[in-house]
Amino acid sequence: MFKLKVSDAKLLRDMATAISILVDEATFKIEPEGMKLRAMDPSRVAMIDFEWPKTVFEEYECAEPTKMCINISELLKLLRRAGKDEAVELSLDEKTGRLQVKITGKYSRNFTMPTLEASEEEVPTPKINFNVKAKTTTQGLSQAIEDAQLVSDHVRIEADSEKLILNASGDLMGATITLQKGSDTLLDLEAKENSKATFSLSYLTEIIKAASATSDIATLEFSTDMPIRIDFQQTKEGKLTFFLAPRIETE
Repeated sequence: MFKLKVSDAKLLRDMATAISILVDEATFKIEPEGMKLRAMDPSRVAMIDFEWPKTVFEEYECAEPTKMCINISELLKLLRRAGKDEAVELSLDEKTGRLQVKITGKYSRNFTMPTLEASEEEVPTPKINFNVKAKTTTQGLSQAIEDAQLVSDHVRIEADSEKLILNASGDLMGATITLQKGSDTLLDLEAKENSKATFSLSYLTEIIKAASATSDIATLEFSTDMPIRIDFQQTKEGKLTFFLAPRIETE
């Protein structure tokens, strides 16, 4: 059994929103050291790797490791009822097996929701040697992705030692967005070799839009025609990472 409490509901709501981009039913591992989630979307194109150590929480009680599967969309309905400065407490009712959600602030309210059968699938972390590592602001990256989405449903991301280029091409229009190393958007760039890969803009847009609420900085890592890894820097030692498979282009 466990009891978790965050003092700011927005923190939990933003993270749940980011998770909901890929999965409807999320199986969390709740351990004495913290809470984790690693899952793939139903199409197995994208993966999320999330971790919050117990230090993120105002209160954290967990006597032994447990798994909890919940419908994220249903949880979000409750979390959206909480104001920014209101606290949220999650606990498991031992008798009913239901999740208890307590929101306190202007007034107190208690909700219960069912838990689902926890997934036993172990999702491994992709083992990839990345040739490019780019550190960007989430706001700047989000705007660049939105620019590309104006003309196409996919984008080719290219990098050399000095710049990151987003190329999008549709039936009628095209777009080239260039981010220079050291600019206000591209804070740092390392490239072992020139690399390029193409990705779905529908996935990228949703991931970056949702995760940007949790972080001001994103780190992209990729190699030619390999999955991209996007880390969203967390302020309290947490981890929020997405992997997205490339769109293989045929000549």
